[in-house]
Amino acid sequence: MTDPTSERWRALDAYFAETLVGHDPALEAAVAAQREADLPAIEVAPVNGKFLHLLTRISGAKRVLEIGTLGAYSTIWMARALPAGGQVVTIEAEPHIATIARANLKRAGVGELVEILLGRAADVLPTLEGSEPFDLVFIDADKESNTIYLDWAARLGHPGTVVVVDNVGRGGEVANPATERSDVIGTQRGLEMLARDPRFDATALQTLDAKGWDGIAIAVVV
Repeated sequence: MTDPTSERWRALDAYFAETLVGHDPALEAAVAAQREADLPAIEVAPVNGKFLHLLTRISGAKRVLEIGTLGAYSTIWMARALPAGGQVVTIEAEPHIATIARANLKRAGVGELVEILLGRAADVLPTLEGSEPFDLVFIDADKESNTIYLDWAARLGHPGTVVVVDNVGRGGEVANPATERSDVIGTQRGLEMLARDPRFDATALQTLDAKGWDGIAIAVVV
């Protein structure tokens, strides 16, 4: 088996994206708007956006909760997968970023399917208690708060709710028990919670894509 090099796995990711994802003007415009606003280039890779889209469809999710909107790239992917009457509720802390996200959602033709809630997710999530449960939860915000977000994913979901946590590989650093990075420690605590909390059954996968070496965790609420 050939060992992966940066050049080879990036070429493979580009091949997968070109073959299975293709080009989409609305999605590419969303990324361009994000770049023009000097927002960080931390949206999911195209192949992972398609993964979220397919997972939304496969799970039959009608109500989706996203923690961390940014430019709404992943939001668009999931909103496009909704059945009739479906909705994505996404949480964004920064008003100026939410403005960019709304414009991107409108351009993509899914603005009416998405509700953006402003504020820190840890403060916004409790306000959703008592609402209709969510069928899929995508967590892609500050890693230090992953355990908080996972707790709310279980509380706002139902048995069978799919939970996806992005960026759990942290370039391999998440396997370092002596790490001092707060984002890595937060990621480790989240993975430990997925392993030990009886509300979840979970696994994780390494990823090599346009965003580099990372990983995702995927769980189901039991």
